[in-house]
Amino acid sequence: MRCVVVANPKGGCGKTTLATNLAAAFAAAGLATALADVDRQRAALAWAGRRPDQAAAVRPLDWVKTVGKVPGSVERLVVDTPAALKVGQMDDLLGLADILVLPLQPSVYDQGATARFLNKLAGVKRVRKARIAVAVVANRLRPRSRANGRLDGFLGEIGHPLLARLRDSAIYGDLAADGLGLFDRPGARTAACRRDWAPLLDVVNAPPVSG
Repeated sequence: MRCVVVANPKGGCGKTTLATNLAAAFAAAGLATALADVDRQRAALAWAGRRPDQAAAVRPLDWVKTVGKVPGSVERLVVDTPAALKVGQMDDLLGLADILVLPLQPSVYDQGATARFLNKLAGVKRVRKARIAVAVVANRLRPRSRANGRLDGFLGEIGHPLLARLRDSAIYGDLAADGLGLFDRPGARTAACRRDWAPLLDVVNAPPVSG
């Protein structure tokens, strides 16, 4: 099993959008996929509840009260986390994770929260020994925005590369309303946005680090 945890203590940075689209991508690729929701708002569970029968199956897991067991048949587990994640829950999730995806928007508020979170992660043994990959993903980018340049400067200062850049598009909300993701709709309308995801999918689908 490969486990992807989507986390950032900053609210509104797009964690659920990333988690649901990752789950849809795995399921569309034919992998037995589960989507665990740790957020009391249960937005990821609501998305799974809207998912049509003809879409590739995504198994919802309610982990709001406690991190539960993963069904043995699951090949890909995606975990959507809240902004206020309890310490014990984070420890449990880091014990499961193969990759931690950190979405952030090009704003000074997101950057500060992300920098503090990355500093905390640097002290985690499995992260320090590269047993958990950490992927920073820029979300809701607008072309030719000066904020994009500031984001690049920020990541350069903290010495952490940006893995993928996801453009701001209404298509995410349109698809989410029907319990769908980009990879459920492989046509021309989603092609540009799907290309944005290629670097991230390459990493999350790579073999896990042993040990």
